Formats: sequence, structure tokens, C-alpha cells
Amino acid sequence: MCRLTAASFIALSLLGAPASHAEEKPKQLLLISFDGAHDNALWQKSRELASRTGAHFTYFLSCTFLMNEAARKAYQAPHQKPGRSNIGFARNDEEIRERLGNIWHAHLEGHEIGSHACGHFDGRQWSAADWSEEFATVRKTMLTAWESVGLKEPDGWRDLVEHGVKGFRAPYLSATAGTPMLEAEKKAGFIYDASLITKGPAMPTQEHDMIRFGLPLIPEGPAEKPIVGMDYNLFVRHSKAVEDATDSAAFEARAYDAFRQAFNQQYEGDRIPLQLGFHFVEMNGGAYWRALARLTSDVCHMPDVACVSYSEAIPIIESRGKLKQISG
Repeated sequence: MCRLTAASFIALSLLGAPASHAEEKPKQLLLISFDGAHDNALWQKSRELASRTGAHFTYFLSCTFLMNEAARKAYQAPHQKPGRSNIGFARNDEEIRERLGNIWHAHLEGHEIGSHACGHFDGRQWSAADWSEEFATVRKTMLTAWESVGLKEPDGWRDLVEHGVKGFRAPYLSATAGTPMLEAEKKAGFIYDASLITKGPAMPTQEHDMIRFGLPLIPEGPAEKPIVGMDYNLFVRHSKAVEDATDSAAFEARAYDAFRQAFNQQYEGDRIPLQLGFHFVEMNGGAYWRALARLTSDVCHMPDVACVSYSEAIPIIESRGKLKQISG
């Protein structure tokens, strides 16, 4: 029998260490976000899903859903008439009170509140000044939201609004060409933008001092045709954006398969963060929210997976030294 001395054991352990280190992979990041963040029932549903799965979500809030009647009449987006919004406004003060409670408790639970501007207008032709005007409205609306419906804001709300809203996603993923939007975002205090679309899962880039994320094109369906990893895009492909609850189970299966395939490809490969986007609307009978629930339930508890917000992902990605600088 071969007897190993203590010294021999230590030597063998050291010899094995580099190989083990070389095989070590970074955690697979899964970034789930919601645009609009208005329906209170879906606020509750998403928070309950997060509680079950351990996920942290990013909610890109549209600020018209915090506007009461007086604020609605006063709101005027760039190049629009007063009182206009492509997504509507809050129906009443009680709805706003409930929404504020959901936003605040989600924040306390570790989720991220981001910005989706206000009235969901296509800003591809907007100037930096136009974007700054809209961002100023977001800030003012959030700062006065509690008082506007007769409530005392909780301690820490002002700090959240002034320092905790770190990211922005443009409505329709429609960004102004060049740098005007980025300049306005930086001026407003954002550190990242999540408005891009990428050919596949991709590491974020650094451009004009802004970190830029993009929702990826992922294979979907029998022909595995690429599609933006977002529920609305699936809704358009599956039912031409016409509600079809009859085939909801089939749409759920297709969505889950696409999400899981995209996840597995990165998990088994280079571990590039996977981003998926959703809305506070249960399209096609809730097919895409059910697919999301299955995905997060299946993967978020895995020991080498982190289902995190964008702000939580940034330092993890930076520690990997993978941020590419884009000049311009």
C-alpha cells in the first residue's frame, strides 16, 4: 500500500489547484426586467414570484402611472400636446397609493426601480434637451407622488429617487441616434442604459461614460428564427399581437423552450449574462409570465446562477474585466 505523508499530500493538492482554478467558471447571470410596472395585481404577482425563486427584478417604471388628475393635465411630453400619453395614466388616487406601496416594498425587498420615462413616446428624433425635459418630469413626479395622494412619504424615498434610480430603458427600445440620449441620461444621473438590441446575448459596453445593455435576439420556434427576448415580440410572432388564450399552453411551451435554450447555451458556454424583458400585461392568456415563472423556478436556485437586477449585475460584470469601451 502506498502511504502518503503530510508533505506529499500538500504537494499533490497544490499541483491540482491550478487545474481546478482553470476550470472555474463565473456565475451565470439572469437579468429579468419589466417595462411599465403599473398593474398592481402584477406587482404583487412578480414580487411573490421573486420571493419563491430568490430572484431580484428590475422594474422600468413609466411615471404617468403616478400622475393624478392635476398632474395629468399639466404633463406635456416633448413635441406633444398637454395631457397626452401613449399608455394612459393612473385611474385614481387609490390606485396610485397602492402602486407606491408596491414600488417601495419591492425596493426594500432588493429589487431595482429604473426609469421608462413617462408617456411612452418614441424618442428617436428627440434632442438631448427633449430627453432632459422628460427625465426632469420623471424626477418631479416621483418626488411629489406620495404628497399628491395625501400620504407621507417613507423615510428613504427621496434618496431612492435622487440616487437609487440608476438605469433607463427607452420606450419601444427606440433611442436617439448618436449621443443626445446618452448625454441626457448621464446628466440625469443614470449610470446605465438598457435600450439596445444585440444579435445574441452580449456583454454590456461602455459608451460616453454610460454602461449599455441590450436585449438579445434568441432562437425561437420550430425554425429557431431569432427574436428579441421579450414577451411583446413573442406575442406579435405567435398571434400577430391579437389576444389568443385558446393556444396559451402552446405559446407558453414555445416561450419556455426559447428562454431555456438561450439560458443553457450560456450556462454551458461562456456564461454571458442573459437578459429577458417583460411587460405588466399578461399576453395570450398569461403564456409568457408562466414561462418566466417556470424559468426562474428552474434556474435561480442553482448554486452557480444569480438572478439579479441590472445594478447588481454591473459590479459582477466589471469584476470580470469584460466591459468593452466604445469610442465615439
